[in-house]
Amino acid sequence: MKQVFSATIVCGVLSCVGCGPSRVVAPGADAEAAGKIRGTLVSASSVVASAEAATAATGTGWGTLKGRFTFAGTPAQPKALVVDKDTEVCSMGGMKLLDRSLLVDPSSKGLANVVVFARKTSRVKTAAAETPLVFDQKNCEFLLPVFAARVGQPVDVHNSDPIGHNTNIAGSSFNQLVPAGQGTAYKPDAETGMPTMVTCNIHPWMKAYAVFRKDGYVAVSAADGSFTISDLPAGETIEFQVWHERSGGPNGAVGLEKPELKWTPKGRFQVTLEPDAVKDLGTLEIPASSIGS
Repeated sequence: MKQVFSATIVCGVLSCVGCGPSRVVAPGADAEAAGKIRGTLVSASSVVASAEAATAATGTGWGTLKGRFTFAGTPAQPKALVVDKDTEVCSMGGMKLLDRSLLVDPSSKGLANVVVFARKTSRVKTAAAETPLVFDQKNCEFLLPVFAARVGQPVDVHNSDPIGHNTNIAGSSFNQLVPAGQGTAYKPDAETGMPTMVTCNIHPWMKAYAVFRKDGYVAVSAADGSFTISDLPAGETIEFQVWHERSGGPNGAVGLEKPELKWTPKGRFQVTLEPDAVKDLGTLEIPASSIGS
């Protein structure tokens, strides 16, 4: 009797243990949902970071860059060009046409026809110029050895001579006969990476250079070597390109020892302008050995 009772108790206890409440299992993580949330947060963070970087890069306001190029050395006397056609006009009165690839002011040593332009900017202040730039030819030479225009700006290719000329702008479709005393319009439709050559197929000694930029941030140094580029975007680092016809650098690039401007052998330097301020680079002396005399 006692054995039966003990067995009954044991079975009852085991039965109670087996019938007790089951343990609650913790919910498992939804990997797919977590991945989506993580992706959304990362994406939003990237957008904010990009916006902050863009604001820092573009800056605000407008500034001006100026400077003056000089030639270090004594330039050789310019050579006379070989003029063997239409001499009654091109060599009128025994006049000699001279090579103009190196024009140095005798008193100030200023170097003319150095091209400076911004390679890229985030914004532009002024709209494209509508006033035509006059590119004339007289006495069988182009009156502007180097000129700059904005893409879309009208260029009045004029001929002030009593004989016909041809104007051929390399890298473009413009290759026009310009009759005596007349002119024709040209609108550049693309930028030039570097100044491009302009020639006359009728009179092969005639030569000039043109540079076209979309933003208009380009200058050609004057007779005293000075240049100014206005209304540049301030608050951002701008890289500029410098070129001269006689430079021995790549494609005419002018390289200078100016580490403070991060000037490279490719003729590029960097500047950050302050709003409503003029940054004067001062005198930029170009060695005779790098530009040829």
